[in-house]
Amino acid sequence: PPELSILNSCSPSQLEGLCSFLQLSSCPEPFLVRFCSWLLALSPDLSYTSAALLAEQLFLRRVLSLTQPPSRLLLAALTSFCSKYSHPLCRVLVAAVLQEPGEGAEQTKLMCELVEECLEPHSVQLVLSQVLEVPLSEKLLPVLQAVLGRQEVLPPELLDLLVLTLCQQAPAFATSLNYAKLVTAVLTLYQSQVS
Repeated sequence: PPELSILNSCSPSQLEGLCSFLQLSSCPEPFLVRFCSWLLALSPDLSYTSAALLAEQLFLRRVLSLTQPPSRLLLAALTSFCSKYSHPLCRVLVAAVLQEPGEGAEQTKLMCELVEECLEPHSVQLVLSQVLEVPLSEKLLPVLQAVLGRQEVLPPELLDLLVLTLCQQAPAFATSLNYAKLVTAVLTLYQSQVS
């Protein structure tokens, strides 16, 4: 709808007010999918700040409250949004999931799915750098495995940080099968760069 062009002229506080007025954080999922498809057609593209704010409003509460696998509609909306605004989505969503205490099994699975199927290479690197900023835990190992599964060429500084983190954390994961798989994957994929 032409009315959506207003999103490009809103300040962050106005956009937040608009999202609140439209109740986007709790809108029904079929509307969420339609709204995300409208966003893709928007020209010019949303600014980084606006896209990050919309990612927070549209998805954050839904993702953090997951206790079972996300619905097909929520996944479709996320995938759609991700296809154009993966960087702001990662910045908002991944950071929040990483800071959540506890297991967060569904959130971890969702992050793995996004990494494996939706994110562009530069966003995959962003996820990796975000994961390496927090203390490693068993719940984050599958996310690292998903990142390595993409077999992207990592910048040397990011690869060094990954290797250093794995070395430092080794004692804490002495009995972890996931950790062993991760180390094997790093040594296999980046054998020429890892001494």
